[in-house]
Amino acid sequence: MIAKLISATILTGIISGFFIIFYEKLIDLFTYIVFWDHPIEEISSLPSWYLYLAPTISILIVNYMISYDKNIREYGVNEIAESILENKIVFRIKTLFLKVIASALSLASGFLVGTEGPSAGIGAMIAYQMHKLFSLPQMLIKTIISIGASSGIAAVFVSPLTGIAFAIENIAYQFIRQYISYIILSSVIAFSITVHFLDSIVFSHSIGKVIDYDYIVANLLFIPFITSFVYLYLFLKKRVLHFIDLELFKNFSKYRNIIFAIIGGAIVGTILHLEPHAAFSGKAIVMNLINENVHIPLVFIISIILLRIVGTTISIYANAVGGIFLPLMSIGALIGYAFGEILFMYHFQIEPYYFAAIGSAVFMGVVMKLPFTAVVLAMETTFDYNVVISAGVDVALVAYLSSLYFDIKKGYVTKADKI
Repeated sequence: MIAKLISATILTGIISGFFIIFYEKLIDLFTYIVFWDHPIEEISSLPSWYLYLAPTISILIVNYMISYDKNIREYGVNEIAESILENKIVFRIKTLFLKVIASALSLASGFLVGTEGPSAGIGAMIAYQMHKLFSLPQMLIKTIISIGASSGIAAVFVSPLTGIAFAIENIAYQFIRQYISYIILSSVIAFSITVHFLDSIVFSHSIGKVIDYDYIVANLLFIPFITSFVYLYLFLKKRVLHFIDLELFKNFSKYRNIIFAIIGGAIVGTILHLEPHAAFSGKAIVMNLINENVHIPLVFIISIILLRIVGTTISIYANAVGGIFLPLMSIGALIGYAFGEILFMYHFQIEPYYFAAIGSAVFMGVVMKLPFTAVVLAMETTFDYNVVISAGVDVALVAYLSSLYFDIKKGYVTKADKI
């Protein structure tokens, strides 16, 4: 059995790596078709009606695909494993390709979702096929799903440690001592394939293991600042939109997906019209902010934060196929950069890009309830102890402060979907 598991692990890593490259290139192709190659530059020249029509039609197509095969929609990795074990989901190769197409269409048309959720799902689906191919025992379902998810995350982030941490923190913690080597193996293989084709998030200002104690006071002030935005995001998602979702499901269950698709298309169209930088997955935002050394108007940053918070939550409810890992990182990076600009106005000698790097890890780690992944991500993207230590302290304290008023859970499924 060990030989079969090793073979399944290696094949999962290889296939996941190439499949994620195909997925990313498909997003580029769809973006070229919808917005003519460079959406940020081209959008200003497009008519307003097109900016509303493109995302609305796209998300209606995605929802039609989901009505044809409900397994296309976004699931948490743990939900995938549990559903397979309970025979609630059977993933076919056709589902894998349809999910890739639906996600690429969602991302290319401007919806504020990320590539990591589908990437983890793609890896999990591939691993599930390997489980069937090698006739592995049913008790290894969660293990093989963890191996696949870590491959997908490692591949799309071009970061093997982040993939490993994601898998461990999501569903593999029960199996760490016995199966961690297989997760490491698949993640490293997938990473080694995509590193030649995809761009990773890199922090160009790293000072390594040197600790700058001038940032201690600023970081303590950052904790309540970012907590207030976490509260805003969770209030909008869990209280306002969740209430609307339940009411719509209760009274208009038949048309729920169509209604949210139209609302989502309208919101994304408005965001594209007002400020294109606030749309799409947010990876470019993170990469730019953590490496910028220029001052950005505070009003502009705050407006982008608010648009992305609204856009991300709406995208989830509209059934856009994608994750929230990258969108949450982008919101956190914007919050951190805004905080740095405020301190600069009051003559603090700090750089906004440091807090952009810290904020991107903390906001994602708190909202997705992945503190360990947040710290590993901070380490692997920055290699700067100032960022890593601050991210570790902040994600723990902000998570505690947020838990006082909100019950934060992992996963993407809304309660209405479960009824």
